[in-house]
Amino acid sequence: MTSTPSAYGEPTVACDGEAPLDVRPADRYRAEGWWRDETILHDLRRWAAECPDKAALICYSGTEFQTVGYADLARRVDRLAVGLLRLGVRRGDVVTLQLPNSWQLVALCLAAARIGAVAGPVVPNMRRREVEFMTRLTASPVYIGVARRQGFCYAGMSAEVARAVPTLRHRVLLRLGPDDDRATGTLDFVDDLYAPEPDIELLSRLDELEARADEAGQIMFTSGTTGEPKGVVHSHNTLYSMNKAQADVLDLSHDEVTAMGSPTTHQAGYTWNFLMPMLLGGTAVQVDRWDPEQMLRVIEEQRVTFFMGAPTFLSDLIDAQREAPRELSTLHGFATGSAPIAPLLVEDADVVLGCRVYALWGMTENGCVTVTRPEQPPLRAAESDGEAVPGMEVRIVDREGRPTPTGDTGLLQVRGSAQCLGYFRRQEVYRACLTADGWFDTGDLAREDGHGGIRIAGRVKDMIMRGAENIPVAEVEAALLRHGALKDVAVVGYPDQRLGERACAFVVGTDPGFGLPELRAHLQSLGMNRTYWPERVEQLSALPRTPSGKIQKFDLRDRLLDQSAG
Repeated sequence: MTSTPSAYGEPTVACDGEAPLDVRPADRYRAEGWWRDETILHDLRRWAAECPDKAALICYSGTEFQTVGYADLARRVDRLAVGLLRLGVRRGDVVTLQLPNSWQLVALCLAAARIGAVAGPVVPNMRRREVEFMTRLTASPVYIGVARRQGFCYAGMSAEVARAVPTLRHRVLLRLGPDDDRATGTLDFVDDLYAPEPDIELLSRLDELEARADEAGQIMFTSGTTGEPKGVVHSHNTLYSMNKAQADVLDLSHDEVTAMGSPTTHQAGYTWNFLMPMLLGGTAVQVDRWDPEQMLRVIEEQRVTFFMGAPTFLSDLIDAQREAPRELSTLHGFATGSAPIAPLLVEDADVVLGCRVYALWGMTENGCVTVTRPEQPPLRAAESDGEAVPGMEVRIVDREGRPTPTGDTGLLQVRGSAQCLGYFRRQEVYRACLTADGWFDTGDLAREDGHGGIRIAGRVKDMIMRGAENIPVAEVEAALLRHGALKDVAVVGYPDQRLGERACAFVVGTDPGFGLPELRAHLQSLGMNRTYWPERVEQLSALPRTPSGKIQKFDLRDRLLDQSAG
């Protein structure tokens, strides 16, 4: 990575030495407060000085937890920063981090920034193929992970990656259990990275090495649900903008205690349950694996106030609370997105969990872009994906870039202060997504919701063309979720010789007899156009999802193709 002056006189870190793509009004973003001259490290030090003993992190491993205060976290960050320098990590290097939710993960992300390096989070369920691709693309010099977790040997996998990636000089492993032996050719997290003895000379260099606000702070790879993952590059300022905006519109405060079911190595977890609470001086509860019964205990025990996660996490918590109720009076909000939200889910969240549901839409490239608001009716979360947050703009256009008539579905484009810097070493792909005046083509379809916000109609690649009719997939899914027997729905297309494509509804529900007759009767009762009705129903016990909760529709399409071939 290189730092080059932008057209506005501000340093902007380009990707792999390429010219930066920003056509954004940096001066205006600064004047309006969406960009600043500080980073999250300034926030950490601010809270370490003002409330040193306040819990910055509460980290669960199984049923055990550890609390890390702000002042303690700041000290741990500096120790890890010195450890990275000892390993030869330099400014601009990408530090690959494949760790479960933990204080070590959060502290390492901050430690990378402390020496001007870049955090490269990797979701724990990624395997050799993905990790090799990511470390090779970023030329990462160090991989930091666990030795073994949930039956998988990361030590062995990382050894295979290191043999294939010449730049990967060090593998640092965190041993979680007494049976985790030190693997040959690896370094130990405690002995070799988190060394107890301070190096005064290296400590004295940290301030001069520390990353600046417009420099890259993170390379987050897209989930890879389709195609090759792209390394999304964010500066500390674009990350700041997305977190300030979502906190502002939801009136979140210094008193928040946040929690999530997703990995912190995913953009949703990284922003909602790491950067945002630290920006506010709140407390982030990090849980290393999803278990709804345990999460309810955590919410009660730690008095969690705000939760973020996909609708499936919300549904799991509601079911678990009905089965074994906990005292959840502190929980006031649950932000969710990535899939349609059933009206019944919004109502159940209020009645069973006692919290308000907010619908949002966003991407790895720009974080939370739209969200419903506290002052709106609660059921708006089931009807809309919200209005643009401050600092971001949205528009809906046709394929020629012209605004669509009100109510019509079109291409969703966004721009603003939280938009990423580009795709690492794939800037030609990023350029293809940008208009001349900086609008980013999200690949999503949307329409106006009638209240000043948007309603997602699906991904362009997920659109089903049945004969001459486009099927609005997301609208069909949302309609099906209004059926009381259905908990989860995904509509995908499959080839048809006469019509080109037909639609299949994969459903998860409480009625094993739910089939085409029930589907047709339900959609007819809602007055939905018959050409939109799926012509096939497949029942599943659960839909395939990424760790962040996104449905893996390519998996469902493959199942249909395999059934056709058989």
